[in-house]
Amino acid sequence: MSPRLWARDLALGARFAATGGRPGVLRTLLTAAGVGFGVALLLLAASFPNMLFQREVRESVRAVDGSEQVTAPRPDSFLHLSRNTVYRDDVISGLLLRPEGDAPPVPPGAEAFPKAGEMLVSPALGELLDSPDGALLRERLPYRVAGTIGEAGLIGPAELRYVAHAAFLDQENLDGRGTRFGWSVPEEPMNAFLILLVVVACVVLLLPVLVFVATAVRFGGEQRDRRLAALRLIGADTATTRRIAAGESLAGALLGLLAGLGLFAVGRQFAGTFTIWDVNAYPADVVPMPAVAALVLAVVPVASVVVTLAAMRGVVVEPLGVVRVSTPRRRRLWWRLLLLAAGAAFLVPLMGDVQATRTDLDTVGVVTGTTLALIGLTTLLPWLVEAGVKRLGTGPVAWQLAVRRLQLSSGTAARAVSGIVVAATGAIALQMLFQAMESDFTQLTGEDTSRAQIVFGTDAETAAEARGVIDRVARTEGVTGVIGTVESNVWRPGPLGEGEEFAPMTSLRVGDCASLREFATLPSCADGDVFVFLAHGAQGNPDDSHVTRTARPGATVALRDPHPHPDELPKRPAGTPDPLWRIPADARVVDSRPSPTGMYEYGVLATPSAIGTAVLDTPEAQVMVRLDPSVPDAAESVRNTASAIDPASYVRDLKDTERDAAFSSVRTGILVGSTLTMLLVAASLLVSTLEQLRDRKRLLSSLVAFGTRRSTLSWSVLWQTAVPILLGLALAVAGGLALGIVLLRLGGQQVRDWWAFLPVVGIGLGLIATVTLLSLPPLWRLMRADGLRTE
Repeated sequence: MSPRLWARDLALGARFAATGGRPGVLRTLLTAAGVGFGVALLLLAASFPNMLFQREVRESVRAVDGSEQVTAPRPDSFLHLSRNTVYRDDVISGLLLRPEGDAPPVPPGAEAFPKAGEMLVSPALGELLDSPDGALLRERLPYRVAGTIGEAGLIGPAELRYVAHAAFLDQENLDGRGTRFGWSVPEEPMNAFLILLVVVACVVLLLPVLVFVATAVRFGGEQRDRRLAALRLIGADTATTRRIAAGESLAGALLGLLAGLGLFAVGRQFAGTFTIWDVNAYPADVVPMPAVAALVLAVVPVASVVVTLAAMRGVVVEPLGVVRVSTPRRRRLWWRLLLLAAGAAFLVPLMGDVQATRTDLDTVGVVTGTTLALIGLTTLLPWLVEAGVKRLGTGPVAWQLAVRRLQLSSGTAARAVSGIVVAATGAIALQMLFQAMESDFTQLTGEDTSRAQIVFGTDAETAAEARGVIDRVARTEGVTGVIGTVESNVWRPGPLGEGEEFAPMTSLRVGDCASLREFATLPSCADGDVFVFLAHGAQGNPDDSHVTRTARPGATVALRDPHPHPDELPKRPAGTPDPLWRIPADARVVDSRPSPTGMYEYGVLATPSAIGTAVLDTPEAQVMVRLDPSVPDAAESVRNTASAIDPASYVRDLKDTERDAAFSSVRTGILVGSTLTMLLVAASLLVSTLEQLRDRKRLLSSLVAFGTRRSTLSWSVLWQTAVPILLGLALAVAGGLALGIVLLRLGGQQVRDWWAFLPVVGIGLGLIATVTLLSLPPLWRLMRADGLRTE
């Protein structure tokens, strides 16, 4: 038992793994492949926090620094305006700049400040603009492409972004004035609910990978045992053979570590090529956390030795080439249930401890409890499969072959699907958490997308120009209707009252009856009508007196501010009287209703002929657009029209719901991890199935030689895969629902959907079909007569 003895036997096992003939080398390569995939995914998972952090860093580096307030032009100052747009569901971020001196700072990722009318584009946006699919987008970005934005100015290689020199920027349409780039925003502490989601997701997503690694080091056990029998013949004792067997697994695991490092190194070079749930990254950003990477590199070799020694406890290796599996003892249930009870013991005391107002969480308790619960379910699966297959009855030949194989080696089948059980259980619990917490992080906006889908607004010089904007949008291809109003304000004329610093005012909207009905409940409407509409304080609006002290039936109002701010005086010719307008005495007072944007407005509604050609003060064209769903690019045409009218205007899509940004980020990360984990689970199941078929090569060839049809053997493989998975899915559904309920109770949440397991079950059934189809070609190849050849 000395370290030297262990080192000798482990080294001898590693030598057998490399020189044990073609079967031994193949087993080692299979183990290395399995471990390599697992290690690569673990390292990728350990890199994900740094990937998200680097995205935030890149975003802050390219943002305009707002820490210094610049009130006057300087040689190094510039005006800036962020203008994002959407093109066929892809968000395109844009930054418009106009230098105010001859020494403006160069935007990050650029070699020089773009000239007037020029823009710099990201490589991905450049490809889109050059392709036929970018024809409509080229119309929306009327700038000449003068260069490419480098890595320093992008958050990812697939980002669609442009930086343009816009000469039209001025004091009226800018976001601000800056002198440099680089802005650091203090990180807000994460909500305790989100911490719970992240913690549970890490356990759920990484545990299947560890299960797969533990399964991979046991590949090829039958052939290894025959080789160990020869060692017993020349005098090796049982302990020695176990250590040699551990050495073989250790060799495969170490080779798998190298393979995993290689896969990770190669895969990170293609990090920008693939986009999963809108996330991609530069290779330099895909760096695992050092502590986690060191833990992975240390745990995998140790786990290979421990798992092999545990597996050898159930095998008796005797001389003369005889390997007799010891009579299997009945699997005990009590210690498996004890693991589940231990997990519950950690989680139950934390019920109600997670609150939205807190930013801390007993991470150790949640991780330990969740891990023990999932491990308990994993250890429960072999007992369930053994108990289940014993009770299976007779049937067709394919069914009997599958059942007999499962009854002889139920542990191997259980290990093959254990990763699915862990992944499915965790996925069900996570889905229940998502559905319960989504209502806390997703709010109804109040917007009504059945009435309008896009909102567009721009300033105009005159009311006629504003009406022209509305008509131009209405004529755009794919627009079935518009809610268009010319918006301005009306003021109370005359001198200021005591204590008043400015003249009382309220809003004025001029539009046709169909448009006005979207803002208020009108009993009837015809051209020439005027209405005073009141919100009655809804949504925190002022009380009705705020409107009626200025606008009421029969009152005269000013269409320009009678007491403007001194900065506005130069805009008016000296001695110009304020235009007045008398609200008709028969104007009706009506109630406000939510507009398609979900807001209760208030003020004065007027049809065009009621206000005539009166001059409005700083009129704005406000348009809400209804689109024809049968026109594929109707929304793009509207955005192009809006950009052609005013490149600095805002164009916004209406949405029924709005999700919290932090929740969306966590959700995206979990979806990326879930996708990768399910791919690994599918790969592990396929590799395990192929390894089992390879071990039974001679048996399959013998069955075919005695006349067994190939279709019968194919169906038997299907049943051997399906039965354990179905039992595992049943266990996962029960365990996932139970774990989900406990986790929900941590935050005082209720189950919102008891059928959250259905998508997971559907994925499991899909895995059965996929693995069976992919294993058929190797199965047919193993059925050939040369499988009977022996040495």
